[in-house]
Amino acid sequence: MEKIEFKTKINATAEKVWDALFGVETYPKWTAVFAEGSRVETDWKKGSKALFLGDNGDGMVAVIQDNIPNRYMSIKHLGEIKDGKEDLSGDWGDTLENYTLNERDGKTELLIDMNISDEWRDYFEKTWPKALDKVKEIAEKRSEYHVET
Repeated sequence: MEKIEFKTKINATAEKVWDALFGVETYPKWTAVFAEGSRVETDWKKGSKALFLGDNGDGMVAVIQDNIPNRYMSIKHLGEIKDGKEDLSGDWGDTLENYTLNERDGKTELLIDMNISDEWRDYFEKTWPKALDKVKEIAEKRSEYHVET
């Protein structure tokens, strides 16, 4: 396993970036870059199970390793879902996907780091930058139209 990192600066608060990343309506919008029709079934609470699914119902099984709202989310991948069945038989080791948000002066640096095997490196190096562009677009648009009350 090897750790890779991706980061971007977003002209929005950490709260708006967090909402873009993990919001019910926004999550499928930015993850469509990885697979059209992506969705997640979880409550995002620490220790909760998370199912990351595509249109056909196949996907990944994970657990929320840590959740510090508006600052840090860690997801540990455990296995796959194929034909509606969870397969946890593979050796996934410490396959973590971490989201770190650092806000300064109303702007947020979003850092994604994850452990991956060599076979997935090229895919993620091409896809994560596109996904981060989409998160940035969503968060900044929300910022533009947000009304303080």
